[in-house]
Amino acid sequence: MVRRLEDYRQIVGDEVVSRILRKMRQLYGKSVQHINSTFQGGGVAEMLWSLIPLKNDVGLRADWRIIHASPAFFEVTKSFHNGLQGEEIKLSEDRKSLYLATNEEFSRFAHIDDRDFIVVHDPQPLAMVSNYRKKQPWIWRCHIDLSHPNPMLWNFLKPFILRYDVVIVSHERYKKEDLPVEYRIIHPAIDPLTPKNSPLPKDESRTILERYGVRLDKPLLVQISRFDKWKDPLGVLEVYKRVRSEEDCRLVLCGSMAPDDPEGLQIYNEVLENAKDLIEKGDVVTITAQDDLLVNALQSLADVVIQKSTREGFGLTVTEALWKGTPVVASNVGGIPLQIDDGINGFLHEPKDYDGFADTILKLLRDRKLAEKVGRAGREKVREKFLITRLLEDYITLLNELS
Repeated sequence: MVRRLEDYRQIVGDEVVSRILRKMRQLYGKSVQHINSTFQGGGVAEMLWSLIPLKNDVGLRADWRIIHASPAFFEVTKSFHNGLQGEEIKLSEDRKSLYLATNEEFSRFAHIDDRDFIVVHDPQPLAMVSNYRKKQPWIWRCHIDLSHPNPMLWNFLKPFILRYDVVIVSHERYKKEDLPVEYRIIHPAIDPLTPKNSPLPKDESRTILERYGVRLDKPLLVQISRFDKWKDPLGVLEVYKRVRSEEDCRLVLCGSMAPDDPEGLQIYNEVLENAKDLIEKGDVVTITAQDDLLVNALQSLADVVIQKSTREGFGLTVTEALWKGTPVVASNVGGIPLQIDDGINGFLHEPKDYDGFADTILKLLRDRKLAEKVGRAGREKVREKFLITRLLEDYITLLNELS
């Protein structure tokens, strides 16, 4: 079912709905084209699935295109993703050529000349802008933590970024002094009406988990994330072992394999190797299915949700868990502290503070009143700042400024 703005009235209130519609008055009939690298398997795609219909509902002509590319291209852009988050990478001339050629080829049949606004997401289609004689504002929406980009890669990508009229990032810290462009801070958001985030009856949640072999005979710890080095699943295992030494519990690591992330299988196999004995005992469960109801059930029934990222542009899995009223223990990196006020609606630790993670998880397992109090505060924080209607309004505000 295609949702409309009024479907959110009971959650966000009439004032929010009315304000969005008032801001749309100068944009009726305008068109906006979003471009990214995949239609599933990540937060960007999930937001676009909700945002595009809502933009159309309020009067914009919104569309979405996905860059067509070879597996080799996505290997290159995965290294770009890692490089923008600070990792050393090999930036050979062959890799540059493949990246530029793919962007040029896609530009030949993307058919975006007649759009009033272009929004390009992340580095994969970034260079498209150099293949057009611009007729409209172009916006680059970067969902990545840009705090410490690899200098060589940054110098390669910066000329393309300079061509954009506005750069959207998730955090003030992601602005770069050596990139003199116009910035906007816009936070990602979740859709509270999707199957992943709608209220799910407990009986149905239990049935879903049983189907995936997740038993609820002891406390449940969960991390929902791609199998990605920046999500540190091996570090989650280390934390779990410390918790398990004092309180019997189970860990679920759940993450889909996205088409634009060729490293996922390698990281997944490392997790299987490191957790072999625990997996055989049923104490650690790994799941790679793309199933929104499963994610909903895990986040809803978990005693604690973990997000032990070492880099994190924002972290929508944190937002999802907070919305469900589940206590979250997460890394104090990237956009996560924008969502969690430490000790109030969740808990923050430095990524390598394994003992800190374990001690806080144990405290939550032993003090259910604390867990419930933190969970309620988390849900209210999301309602106030991180729902899809807020994202829609932020985009409308920006497009008005660029009109």
